[in-house]
Amino acid sequence: MTPAKKLQLSSRFVLRLPATSANLGPAFDAAAIALDLYISIEAKTAAAFSIVATGRDREICQRIENHLILTTYQEVAEANGWEVIPLSLKIKNDIPIGKGCGSSAAARLAGIALANHFGRLHWSDAQIVSEAARREHHADNAAACWMGGLAVASMSDVGKIQMAQVPIKGKWPLFLAVPGYPLSTEEARRVLPPQYSRADAVTNVQNAMLLLTALTQGRNDLLASALDDRIHQPYRAPLCPLLPCLWKLRGRPGVLGVVLSGAGPSVLVFLDPRVSIQPTRKMLTSHIAAAGVPAELLVTRITQRGGRG
Repeated sequence: MTPAKKLQLSSRFVLRLPATSANLGPAFDAAAIALDLYISIEAKTAAAFSIVATGRDREICQRIENHLILTTYQEVAEANGWEVIPLSLKIKNDIPIGKGCGSSAAARLAGIALANHFGRLHWSDAQIVSEAARREHHADNAAACWMGGLAVASMSDVGKIQMAQVPIKGKWPLFLAVPGYPLSTEEARRVLPPQYSRADAVTNVQNAMLLLTALTQGRNDLLASALDDRIHQPYRAPLCPLLPCLWKLRGRPGVLGVVLSGAGPSVLVFLDPRVSIQPTRKMLTSHIAAAGVPAELLVTRITQRGGRG
């Protein structure tokens, strides 16, 4: 048996990965945007695994057992013939976990990046994203998280990844409405039907093309209808009551469009950059309170900075 190679004993390695919002309505499993909410990680080799976490969901972030970053790091290192050396991590997290904001994609990419660095794997961006997508079973979140901005991606049946970062035009301020409960991707997938009508499929293709046009040409006027979806949002709405609640506000002053963030339960609200955020926040807060669907409103935007720096 070939002995495992030693991981690199080096100085600290720092990584910063953004939250992501995938699907964007009709672009189901095909597109995602990176948001300026981050998980920051500082790693050093150590005698034993340890984590010090601050920020959102601190208890989850510092729980070593079954930690997604560490297990991914160990699995990738072992699969490439490296001896697993314990790491000491300092984590500062701003990404809601289990809320449709790409937290698992960011964690998997972090683990892969740690193995790539300390194991001197010299993987390309495509290899890193492909490994994350293989583990996530879809590529949109992984591509946007690693590259930043608006990313489109596809994964073939044999696991081949094709991806691209798409330049966007204009300012796209956002509210991320985050409820107090998580929703697993597996549960959100279970409610989807096995087949769709031709009419629904065609509508989604048309709207996905309109969405791409709206974002790349800065066409605010196209956004509301471009976010309409018939593939996943109608079926996930019962699990994500914030969606039908906020959907009613489309077209109100300050609100350009409303869409489920990833598989939910969080909801992304596209804001009109010509309207002050404060009145829009007040309107959304009042509407959410009246509907009895409590949620935290986070101000965010599309960031061009991904995990690759």
